[in-house]
Amino acid sequence: MAWAVDDFVLSLTAASPHTRAAYRRDVTQFTEWCGRGSVDDPGAVDRLLLRRYLAFLATKGLARRSVARKAAALRAYFGWLRRRGALVADPSRGLRAPGGDRRLPRVPRAAEVAAMLDAPTVADGSRGEALALRDLALLELLYGAGIRVAECCGLDRPDCDLDGPSVTVLGKRAKVRRVPIGEPATAALARYLEAGRPVLVTAESPPDACFLNTAGRRLSPRDARRILARYPLSDGRAVSPHTLRHAFATHLLEGGADLRSVQELLGHADVATTQLYTHLTKDRLRAVYSDTHPRA
Repeated sequence: MAWAVDDFVLSLTAASPHTRAAYRRDVTQFTEWCGRGSVDDPGAVDRLLLRRYLAFLATKGLARRSVARKAAALRAYFGWLRRRGALVADPSRGLRAPGGDRRLPRVPRAAEVAAMLDAPTVADGSRGEALALRDLALLELLYGAGIRVAECCGLDRPDCDLDGPSVTVLGKRAKVRRVPIGEPATAALARYLEAGRPVLVTAESPPDACFLNTAGRRLSPRDARRILARYPLSDGRAVSPHTLRHAFATHLLEGGADLRSVQELLGHADVATTQLYTHLTKDRLRAVYSDTHPRA
């Protein structure tokens, strides 16, 4: 087909499955929009048409971050067409999308996270104990290492170095990084691998998958989110895996860690992404000042 969307997605070898799926969806939606305007070939697309499409998305009420991602998908797509010789010029070159809104995430305090990590209790029976050990290991890793939920679910047993102690994860753009883990996460992970995981193993279990769901298959990000929903904060607020990643970074900076080190631990390609957390800590310091200083 003229648009060759499938070939484009196959070319994204360094992207995560989530990114490939999002880019497929974004480019397909653009081709369908073009089809309604009788544009049935990428060679007929110019920069003006691309700008009209972004304006159309804005009128649909999409968040600026969503429009920015769709623009990035189109830049990647048309850049790929140009490199393979399907286009003489790249119409998306220099295409400016609205910047994403930098909304600051609401981050729980260290004491709130500590109380949540004390929540998993051992139920009666070996299977209940195995699930509680798994849940605790999952929570400790997400907060103690700050890894993404997909990175955590993708862990294999050889990736877990309990002597290091550290975990080796496959991040975005197929980048591998080793992340140190603390004593609580190490102990929780060791207990799960020794006493919990063997109980959850079935004939369908991947031999090396670290975290398993109740069916014995590799734990998925959706499974992980369901698990976290069972362990809200003390005020009843539910936390997501990404909330724990935010908490990891914020608490490191509050404790005095330098920005460059936090960037490496999070696996951010651009330090500007990590700088978001400096705003979080400044807001918290400002609140402390306002609440405690007599001349505030």
